[in-house]
Amino acid sequence: GKGPNAKVLMGRRHEGHKFMPGLFVFPGGRVDRGDGSIPASSELHKVVEDKIFNTLRGRPSRRRARALALACLRETYEEAGLLLGEKSNNPKLHSSHPDWQAFAELGVTPTLEPMRLIARAITPPGRTRRFDAWFFASPVEHIAHRLPEGTGPSGELQELHWLTIDDAMSLELPVITVTVLEVLKTRLRDD
Repeated sequence: GKGPNAKVLMGRRHEGHKFMPGLFVFPGGRVDRGDGSIPASSELHKVVEDKIFNTLRGRPSRRRARALALACLRETYEEAGLLLGEKSNNPKLHSSHPDWQAFAELGVTPTLEPMRLIARAITPPGRTRRFDAWFFASPVEHIAHRLPEGTGPSGELQELHWLTIDDAMSLELPVITVTVLEVLKTRLRDD
């Protein structure tokens, strides 16, 4: 949905994790080497691609920008069992990564155009655990396939829930997640 009825997917991190144990977070993870070369049936919206490209550190490239979005799709499958893209009779995904193989086996080709960049968060200096996280949103219509049990194959997140933004704010959340939810709520209202 849009506006105040929009829902977000949240999951609880295992208590055994060293970083943010037991807190509710969005599905996500790191970019893998091959993510940038995965074919997609649509590319990032130009404004989104430019925002990412112009914010990348080091040597920015369009491939790195694209890899961030594709990693988001792969990690959403891995942690939440959702394949974002479109059904295809012949997805041209050639990757040894098991998550991309699952896209091919289930007949889903990634699509990037529906994705919107909500925020980027970099750990403040002096912290031992560092992150450089990009937060994307996508409409629910972007989901091409769901695993039956509603959890991802990795089991990294527990208690997956679709919640309104206000309900999500009542969970045990990291400060950055609260900030991203507030930005998303504003964006959904104004944009």
